[in-house]
Amino acid sequence: MPSNDARILLQAAVPTAAAGAVAAVVSGVVAGGDGAVGAVVATLVVILFMGIGLYVLQRTAKSLPHLFQAMGLMLYAAQILLLFVFLSIFKNTTLFNPRAFAITLVVGTLVWIAAQTRAHMKAKILYVEPDSGTPSKGDKPEKTGPRSEG
Repeated sequence: MPSNDARILLQAAVPTAAAGAVAAVVSGVVAGGDGAVGAVVATLVVILFMGIGLYVLQRTAKSLPHLFQAMGLMLYAAQILLLFVFLSIFKNTTLFNPRAFAITLVVGTLVWIAAQTRAHMKAKILYVEPDSGTPSKGDKPEKTGPRSEG
Protein backbone atom coordinates (compact mmCIF):
# COMPACT_ATOMS: atom_id res chain seq x y z
CA MET A 1 0.00 0.00 0.00
CA PRO A 2 1.54 3.35 -1.00
CA SER A 3 2.41 5.77 1.78
CA ASN A 4 -0.46 8.17 0.99
CA ASP A 5 -2.98 5.35 1.20
CA ALA A 6 -1.52 4.04 4.44
CA ARG A 7 -1.49 7.56 5.88
CA ILE A 8 -5.16 8.10 4.99
CA LEU A 9 -6.07 4.70 6.46
CA LEU A 10 -4.22 5.53 9.67
CA GLN A 11 -5.74 9.02 9.89
CA ALA A 12 -9.21 7.50 9.61
CA ALA A 13 -8.68 4.44 11.83
CA VAL A 14 -7.09 6.19 14.82
CA PRO A 15 -9.95 8.67 15.49
CA THR A 16 -12.46 5.86 14.96
CA ALA A 17 -10.65 3.67 17.49
CA ALA A 18 -10.53 6.59 19.93
CA ALA A 19 -14.27 7.21 19.50
CA GLY A 20 -14.82 3.48 20.00
CA ALA A 21 -12.84 3.53 23.22
CA VAL A 22 -14.92 6.43 24.52
CA ALA A 23 -18.09 4.62 23.44
CA ALA A 24 -16.93 1.45 25.22
CA VAL A 25 -16.39 3.36 28.46
CA VAL A 26 -19.74 5.16 28.21
CA SER A 27 -21.55 1.95 27.23
CA GLY A 28 -19.84 0.10 30.07
CA VAL A 29 -21.05 2.68 32.56
CA VAL A 30 -24.59 2.85 31.13
CA ALA A 31 -25.22 -0.78 30.13
CA GLY A 32 -22.57 -2.73 32.00
CA GLY A 33 -20.13 -5.25 30.54
CA ASP A 34 -22.46 -6.20 27.68
CA GLY A 35 -22.58 -2.56 26.59
CA ALA A 36 -18.80 -2.28 26.58
CA VAL A 37 -18.48 -5.49 24.54
CA GLY A 38 -21.12 -4.21 22.08
CA ALA A 39 -19.22 -0.96 21.62
CA VAL A 40 -15.91 -2.77 21.06
CA VAL A 41 -17.47 -5.17 18.54
CA ALA A 42 -19.11 -2.27 16.68
CA THR A 43 -15.81 -0.37 16.56
CA LEU A 44 -14.01 -3.41 15.16
CA VAL A 45 -16.75 -3.90 12.54
CA VAL A 46 -16.50 -0.27 11.43
CA ILE A 47 -12.70 -0.30 11.20
CA LEU A 48 -12.70 -3.64 9.38
CA PHE A 49 -15.48 -2.83 6.90
CA MET A 50 -14.37 0.73 6.17
CA GLY A 51 -10.67 -0.18 6.06
CA ILE A 52 -11.24 -2.96 3.54
CA GLY A 53 -13.46 -0.63 1.54
CA LEU A 54 -10.79 2.07 1.44
CA TYR A 55 -8.15 -0.46 0.41
CA VAL A 56 -10.33 -1.86 -2.41
CA LEU A 57 -11.18 1.62 -3.68
CA GLN A 58 -7.54 2.71 -3.69
CA ARG A 59 -6.53 -0.42 -5.63
CA THR A 60 -9.36 0.15 -8.11
CA ALA A 61 -8.40 3.80 -8.57
CA LYS A 62 -4.86 2.82 -9.47
CA SER A 63 -5.53 -0.18 -11.70
CA LEU A 64 -8.96 0.56 -13.23
CA PRO A 65 -9.65 4.29 -12.85
CA HIS A 66 -12.56 4.20 -15.28
CA LEU A 67 -14.42 1.83 -12.91
CA PHE A 68 -13.74 3.84 -9.75
CA GLN A 69 -17.19 5.38 -9.31
CA ALA A 70 -19.06 2.17 -10.14
CA MET A 71 -16.79 0.22 -7.80
CA GLY A 72 -17.44 2.72 -5.01
CA LEU A 73 -21.20 2.33 -5.37
CA MET A 74 -20.94 -1.45 -5.53
CA LEU A 75 -18.61 -1.51 -2.54
CA TYR A 76 -20.94 0.54 -0.35
CA ALA A 77 -23.88 -1.67 -1.34
CA ALA A 78 -21.81 -4.75 -0.49
CA GLN A 79 -20.83 -3.24 2.88
CA ILE A 80 -24.48 -2.62 3.75
CA LEU A 81 -25.41 -6.17 2.72
CA LEU A 82 -22.56 -7.63 4.78
CA LEU A 83 -23.66 -5.55 7.75
CA PHE A 84 -27.21 -6.91 7.40
CA VAL A 85 -25.77 -10.45 7.31
CA PHE A 86 -23.71 -9.70 10.43
CA LEU A 87 -26.75 -8.25 12.20
CA SER A 88 -28.97 -11.18 11.23
CA ILE A 89 -26.41 -13.67 12.56
CA PHE A 90 -26.13 -11.85 15.88
CA LYS A 91 -29.72 -10.55 16.21
CA ASN A 92 -30.58 -12.75 19.23
CA THR A 93 -27.15 -12.73 20.83
CA THR A 94 -26.54 -12.27 24.52
CA LEU A 95 -22.84 -11.61 23.87
CA PHE A 96 -23.31 -7.84 23.72
CA ASN A 97 -25.89 -5.10 24.17
CA PRO A 98 -27.53 -4.46 20.77
CA ARG A 99 -28.34 -0.83 21.55
CA ALA A 100 -24.75 -0.01 22.49
CA PHE A 101 -23.62 -1.86 19.38
CA ALA A 102 -25.98 0.08 17.10
CA ILE A 103 -25.18 3.51 18.53
CA THR A 104 -21.44 2.86 18.43
CA LEU A 105 -21.72 1.55 14.88
CA VAL A 106 -23.38 4.76 13.69
CA VAL A 107 -21.02 7.03 15.64
CA GLY A 108 -17.96 5.08 14.50
CA THR A 109 -19.04 5.25 10.86
CA LEU A 110 -19.61 9.01 11.08
CA VAL A 111 -16.22 9.52 12.75
CA TRP A 112 -14.54 7.39 10.07
CA ILE A 113 -16.18 9.35 7.23
CA ALA A 114 -15.27 12.70 8.80
CA ALA A 115 -11.68 11.63 9.49
CA GLN A 116 -11.24 10.16 6.01
CA THR A 117 -12.64 13.32 4.43
CA ARG A 118 -10.25 15.44 6.48
CA ALA A 119 -7.31 13.18 5.56
CA HIS A 120 -8.12 13.43 1.85
CA MET A 121 -8.45 17.20 2.04
CA LYS A 122 -5.10 17.60 3.80
CA ALA A 123 -3.26 15.09 1.59
CA LYS A 124 -1.16 16.48 -1.18
CA ILE A 125 -2.19 13.98 -3.84
CA LEU A 126 -1.30 14.93 -7.39
CA TYR A 127 -4.06 14.37 -9.88
CA VAL A 128 -1.88 15.33 -12.84
CA GLU A 129 1.52 13.79 -13.44
CA PRO A 130 4.09 16.60 -13.29
CA ASP A 131 6.39 17.09 -16.27
CA SER A 132 9.91 15.98 -15.49
CA GLY A 133 11.42 18.96 -17.33
CA THR A 134 13.87 16.91 -19.38
CA PRO A 135 12.97 15.85 -22.91
CA SER A 136 13.01 12.16 -23.71
CA LYS A 137 15.11 10.68 -26.51
CA GLY A 138 12.53 11.13 -29.28
CA ASP A 139 11.55 14.69 -28.36
CA LYS A 140 13.04 17.66 -30.13
CA PRO A 141 13.90 20.60 -27.91
CA GLU A 142 11.59 23.59 -28.29
CA LYS A 143 12.92 26.88 -29.53
CA THR A 144 11.78 29.48 -27.08
CA GLY A 145 13.87 32.45 -28.16
CA PRO A 146 13.21 34.91 -30.97
CA ARG A 147 13.60 33.59 -34.47
CA SER A 148 16.54 34.89 -36.39
CA GLU A 149 16.26 35.32 -40.10
CA GLY A 150 19.27 34.35 -42.02
